[in-house]
Amino acid sequence: MKIAPLADVKARLSAYLEKCQTEGPIVITRNGKPVAVLLAPADDDDLERLILGHSPRFQAFLEKSWQKIKQGKGLSSKAFWQAVDKRSRKRNSASRRQPAAVSSSGKKLE
Repeated sequence: MKIAPLADVKARLSAYLEKCQTEGPIVITRNGKPVAVLLAPADDDDLERLILGHSPRFQAFLEKSWQKIKQGKGLSSKAFWQAVDKRSRKRNSASRRQPAAVSSSGKKLE
Protein backbone atom coordinates (compact mmCIF):
# COMPACT_ATOMS: atom_id res chain seq x y z
CA MET A 1 0.00 0.00 0.00
CA LYS A 2 1.36 3.37 -1.04
CA ILE A 3 0.89 6.65 0.80
CA ALA A 4 0.84 9.92 -1.15
CA PRO A 5 0.24 13.57 -0.25
CA LEU A 6 -2.89 15.17 -1.69
CA ALA A 7 -0.95 17.88 -3.56
CA ASP A 8 1.05 15.22 -5.42
CA VAL A 9 -2.06 13.18 -6.24
CA LYS A 10 -3.81 16.30 -7.57
CA ALA A 11 -0.84 17.12 -9.77
CA ARG A 12 -0.45 13.58 -11.15
CA LEU A 13 -3.89 11.99 -10.83
CA SER A 14 -3.67 9.92 -14.04
CA ALA A 15 -0.40 8.36 -12.92
CA TYR A 16 -1.85 7.53 -9.51
CA LEU A 17 -4.96 5.98 -11.10
CA GLU A 18 -2.76 3.68 -13.16
CA LYS A 19 -0.65 2.87 -10.11
CA CYS A 20 -3.65 1.93 -7.96
CA GLN A 21 -4.93 -0.36 -10.73
CA THR A 22 -1.64 -2.28 -10.82
CA GLU A 23 -0.25 -1.92 -7.29
CA GLY A 24 -3.35 -1.61 -5.10
CA PRO A 25 -4.87 1.09 -2.88
CA ILE A 26 -3.18 4.44 -2.33
CA VAL A 27 -3.76 6.30 0.93
CA ILE A 28 -4.02 10.04 0.30
CA THR A 29 -2.87 12.33 3.08
CA ARG A 30 -3.35 16.00 3.90
CA ASN A 31 -0.86 17.47 6.34
CA GLY A 32 0.36 13.95 7.06
CA LYS A 33 -3.08 12.63 8.05
CA PRO A 34 -5.03 10.11 5.94
CA VAL A 35 -8.07 11.71 4.28
CA ALA A 36 -8.95 9.32 1.45
CA VAL A 37 -8.10 6.09 -0.32
CA LEU A 38 -7.72 5.76 -4.06
CA LEU A 39 -8.93 2.30 -5.02
CA ALA A 40 -9.63 0.69 -8.38
CA PRO A 41 -12.59 -1.72 -8.24
CA ALA A 42 -11.99 -5.08 -9.95
CA ASP A 43 -15.47 -5.18 -11.53
CA ASP A 44 -19.02 -3.86 -11.14
CA ASP A 45 -19.77 -6.24 -8.26
CA ASP A 46 -16.68 -5.04 -6.39
CA LEU A 47 -17.77 -1.42 -6.91
CA GLU A 48 -21.27 -2.19 -5.64
CA ARG A 49 -19.87 -3.88 -2.51
CA LEU A 50 -17.62 -0.90 -1.83
CA ILE A 51 -20.47 1.57 -2.18
CA LEU A 52 -22.95 -0.42 -0.09
CA GLY A 53 -20.33 -1.16 2.53
CA HIS A 54 -19.94 2.56 3.15
CA SER A 55 -23.56 3.62 2.79
CA PRO A 56 -25.04 4.81 6.12
CA ARG A 57 -28.55 4.16 4.80
CA PHE A 58 -27.74 0.58 3.80
CA GLN A 59 -25.88 -0.07 7.06
CA ALA A 60 -28.92 1.19 9.03
CA PHE A 61 -31.15 -1.12 6.98
CA LEU A 62 -28.89 -4.09 7.77
CA GLU A 63 -28.81 -3.25 11.47
CA LYS A 64 -32.60 -2.99 11.59
CA SER A 65 -32.88 -6.33 9.80
CA TRP A 66 -30.48 -8.03 12.24
CA GLN A 67 -32.50 -6.70 15.17
CA LYS A 68 -35.70 -8.15 13.71
CA ILE A 69 -34.01 -11.52 13.20
CA LYS A 70 -32.74 -11.51 16.79
CA GLN A 71 -36.29 -10.78 17.97
CA GLY A 72 -37.57 -13.77 16.00
CA LYS A 73 -39.36 -11.60 13.43
CA GLY A 74 -37.26 -12.69 10.45
CA LEU A 75 -38.42 -14.79 7.53
CA SER A 76 -37.30 -18.36 6.96
CA SER A 77 -35.13 -18.88 3.91
CA LYS A 78 -38.06 -20.51 2.10
CA ALA A 79 -40.47 -17.67 2.93
CA PHE A 80 -37.88 -15.08 1.86
CA TRP A 81 -37.37 -16.63 -1.58
CA GLN A 82 -41.12 -17.06 -2.05
CA ALA A 83 -41.55 -13.33 -1.35
CA VAL A 84 -38.75 -12.47 -3.79
CA ASP A 85 -40.33 -14.66 -6.47
CA LYS A 86 -43.77 -13.14 -5.89
CA ARG A 87 -42.41 -9.60 -6.08
CA SER A 88 -40.43 -10.41 -9.23
CA ARG A 89 -43.49 -11.86 -10.96
CA LYS A 90 -45.54 -8.81 -9.94
CA ARG A 91 -42.94 -6.41 -11.38
CA ASN A 92 -42.62 -8.39 -14.60
CA SER A 93 -46.36 -8.42 -15.21
CA ALA A 94 -46.63 -4.69 -14.45
CA SER A 95 -43.82 -3.85 -16.89
CA ARG A 96 -45.53 -5.85 -19.66
CA ARG A 97 -48.75 -3.87 -19.20
CA GLN A 98 -47.19 -0.40 -19.40
CA PRO A 99 -47.29 1.18 -22.86
CA ALA A 100 -43.99 2.37 -24.34
CA ALA A 101 -43.17 6.05 -23.86
CA VAL A 102 -43.45 8.15 -27.00
CA SER A 103 -41.68 11.47 -27.69
CA SER A 104 -43.47 14.55 -29.01
CA SER A 105 -42.28 13.61 -32.51
CA GLY A 106 -44.01 10.24 -32.22
CA LYS A 107 -40.85 8.17 -31.83
CA LYS A 108 -40.78 5.37 -29.26
CA LEU A 109 -38.48 6.15 -26.31
CA GLU A 110 -36.39 3.38 -24.78
